[in-house]
Amino acid sequence: MLRVLGSHKRFCDGLTRRDLLHVGALAPLGLTLPGWSRAAAATPVPPAAGAFGSAKRCVLLYLWGSPSQLDTFDPKPDAPAEVRGPLGSIPTSLPGVRVGEVLPRIAANLHRLTVVRSLGHQSPIHGTAFALPGVPATDLPLEGSVRDPRHWPFVGAVVDHLAARADPAPPAVPRNYWLPFPFGSKRGPSRPGPYGGFLGPAYDPVWAEFRATGTRYVTRDSGAPGSPTPLVADPYLGVRPTDRFDTGPADDTLTLDRLHGRGTLLDQLDAARRAADAAPATAAFDRHRALARAVVTSGKLMAALDVQREPARVRERYGMTLFGQSCLAARRVLEAGGTFVTVCWDEYGLVNTGWDTHVHQTPRLKNELGPGLDAALVALLDDLEARGMLADTAVVVLSEHGRTPRVQNVAGGGRDHWARAYSAAFAGAGFARGRVVGRTDKVAGDVTEVPVSPKDVVTTLCHVLGVGPEAEIHDRLGRPYPAAGPGRVRAELLG
Repeated sequence: MLRVLGSHKRFCDGLTRRDLLHVGALAPLGLTLPGWSRAAAATPVPPAAGAFGSAKRCVLLYLWGSPSQLDTFDPKPDAPAEVRGPLGSIPTSLPGVRVGEVLPRIAANLHRLTVVRSLGHQSPIHGTAFALPGVPATDLPLEGSVRDPRHWPFVGAVVDHLAARADPAPPAVPRNYWLPFPFGSKRGPSRPGPYGGFLGPAYDPVWAEFRATGTRYVTRDSGAPGSPTPLVADPYLGVRPTDRFDTGPADDTLTLDRLHGRGTLLDQLDAARRAADAAPATAAFDRHRALARAVVTSGKLMAALDVQREPARVRERYGMTLFGQSCLAARRVLEAGGTFVTVCWDEYGLVNTGWDTHVHQTPRLKNELGPGLDAALVALLDDLEARGMLADTAVVVLSEHGRTPRVQNVAGGGRDHWARAYSAAFAGAGFARGRVVGRTDKVAGDVTEVPVSPKDVVTTLCHVLGVGPEAEIHDRLGRPYPAAGPGRVRAELLG
């Protein structure tokens, strides 16, 4: 686990010297001295003695596009039909608590989770760069450029960076790993969010790669008038037992023998190039090369990605879909020594796919999205618990916003973007069991009790991973930033 704390020297107004430096760094992003003071005053004493640093590792299930809160974790069965939609809700293992009918396994296991129904913010855009890092604010330009200098590092990058400060030797298994393929790569250009931000590209995730097509063809519809509706072989609908994950870009010339043969020459060249190592691009290249060598020579990552080693019955419990098999691979990567693994349910083949259900929401929730998440999450929890790993592994199910309280009159029904209220789920190390946090109004459109921000989620997850409130990271100019972001540790989530 990471336990990173710092100096507690304070001025008479309660601010530390580092707080004042933080204010200078945060001001361009909209957090000024008064704002920082209010945030600091609102931060509670670290709660639940066993929660801080209780997680040695984390698996993040990121549902890009954003599930409808009304059809998953915050149904409103008494709302009008145009609000609740055509799908129903079902009771759960928590008395009086219901979830969407598309999540029967999760319903039976809700006593193992903490569900937050009161997440919210004011930016109803696909803001992965806002949802996953600590950056205090976002906008369309930030969400449209991977290398915008205002980006903060993804939480997995923070974990990797702090661990590398303590031990710079490249690990045999990447500490910050992303499945099943580089973010956004099967739909178009890469999207911002899960990168090193101001820490630089050296702390971008290490990406898996999955190249097989799916076993089922489906007509995909972006909902845009006049746009084509292609048939797409989407692996999120089904994969073959023989379909494999790769460790990265294919290079048939890079065998283990050739890699070992290159080692001495590379070491000699390194000595001649050290003067250039201060350049960020060079440093990132060298770090990735060192990590690649450690990964390839150890073979641990390649073995972990080989889900074909698992019994068929185990693979089938996760679901023979890309998301299900990615969750299984994530468990294996953590078991092999990984620290932070993200499994993304991403777009595939066309915009408005993944969980971005502007159109055809009802059949997709019923036949694809609900069953895929339902099987994979419960199998992951079962597997981690059976291996004695759940007690020190944090499990997070998160998206970037919610969806509109009213179903749109479009093909198959649909809901548009909505950021004022949405849900997330947490389990494992540090998190409470069988708890529902927060409440929304009668249409799940606005938070009425216990508002939680995405920044609070990042800070609370960092707390569970042992990143304390005084831990600092620095940009390329040496300016300090709070490693856990500007949010609050939320005791309501912790056990």
